[in-house]
Amino acid sequence: MMKKVLFGAALLVLAGLIIGLAISVKLDLNEPTLATQSDISSETSEFLTRLNTALAEVAETVKPSVVNISTTKVITLKEHPLRDFFDDPFFRKFFGDDFFFGPKRKYKSTALGSGVIVREDGYILTNNHVIKDADEIIVKLIDKREFKGKVIGTDPRTDLAVIKIDAKGLPAIKIGDSDKLRVGELVMAIGNPFGLGHTTTMGIVSAVGRSNVGVADYEDFIQTDAAINPGNSGGALVNIKGELVGINTAIFSTSGGYMGIGFAIPSNMAKIVMEGIIKHGKVIRGWLGVTIQDITPEIAKYFGVREREGAIVTDVVKDSPADKAGFRRGDIIIEFDQKHVEDTRHLRNMVANTPPGKRVQVKIVREGKEKILNVVLGEFPEKMAAKKGIYDNVLRGVHVQALTEELRGKLNIPERVKGVIVTEVEPDSPAFGILKRNDVIQEINRKSINDIEDYEDIVSTIGSDESILLLVYREGGYIYITIKP
Repeated sequence: MMKKVLFGAALLVLAGLIIGLAISVKLDLNEPTLATQSDISSETSEFLTRLNTALAEVAETVKPSVVNISTTKVITLKEHPLRDFFDDPFFRKFFGDDFFFGPKRKYKSTALGSGVIVREDGYILTNNHVIKDADEIIVKLIDKREFKGKVIGTDPRTDLAVIKIDAKGLPAIKIGDSDKLRVGELVMAIGNPFGLGHTTTMGIVSAVGRSNVGVADYEDFIQTDAAINPGNSGGALVNIKGELVGINTAIFSTSGGYMGIGFAIPSNMAKIVMEGIIKHGKVIRGWLGVTIQDITPEIAKYFGVREREGAIVTDVVKDSPADKAGFRRGDIIIEFDQKHVEDTRHLRNMVANTPPGKRVQVKIVREGKEKILNVVLGEFPEKMAAKKGIYDNVLRGVHVQALTEELRGKLNIPERVKGVIVTEVEPDSPAFGILKRNDVIQEINRKSINDIEDYEDIVSTIGSDESILLLVYREGGYIYITIKP
């Protein structure tokens, strides 16, 4: 009997061991258990899902309005048996293009860019540099249709152009109000980078009112970190409503690729340029008729003003709207058309974007007192473009102003010294590092400079590839300076 009891107990123990081992083996052999729930709350998930859907909807709505632009131009080069070796910028600089003797050959050069459909009857807005000097323009729509593009007009001063294709019922984009953009807003950049086809990138508005980028004469750029790469030029920058708020134009890069800083022309500026080109065949800008400069701390102190914003009048063009309204040299413009003036760039853009013939109020500070002047703007005379320091020669980017009695006293410049004084030399100017601030230019190519008018008349005749000789008064003495292209 005892043996049976012991045997039964042993069986129970053995069975327990076998079951325990089986359970252990089963657990060890199980595959990893999948998570059955997320730590993300349902509210967050729902919000992100709605945001994701909204962004995708904006992109899908806008993409049909963005086109691919390919351009072709024919260039003529001279053949040389060692052309591949000598066709280097270093050798071209020293030997010149004439070194490449031999028969002339024609080659086709192609480039890619983007554009935005702004009217259903075929009008497209793009950058001037995208279609500049093109012999042929091909526009490809999102549905793969291709059309030949015709240039309606260009505006190099803003780097904008309008082209047209022979098509109807196109998906024109809605143009938004770029003045309402705030730093931090979400934006999308849509274009054709690297010729890959329609591509959408997203970012925020990093800054507004950027200038001195060196792309155009009138600069009021929107800065964004939405990726803008080669081929995006002329494409659309849109807000979360799918409205056009900018034309993608340039990037800041040391490598040629995206580095987080891109620039777009505001839609309000683009709209004015576009409408002028379509309606009149040219851009019609407002004109005040003054030369201006920014207010430095030294100038603010000298004029007895605490505010360092605004623009100081350095000269008034005779018989201009400003002259007729009573502007004087030394007036500090602080408001234009009831809008605060930040600096010369800001004032210049506001004047240019105001239609000629409009009567506006301009608030100035004269001898420490505020004063309101009423002025009827004129139309900016294109022939005076060069008189704003805009030259296609070695003096491009050199800013000068009249040599006033105030400046003479401040800089100890003798009465016998005539000419114009250099206020700034832009870094990309051929004169950068040669001319200096406060230099007085007395002669250009042995011709005397007595005032701004003499300077403008002479500089406007200098060719783009012409070297010049200057006589400059600098720090109490005279020196001759040569500037080469």
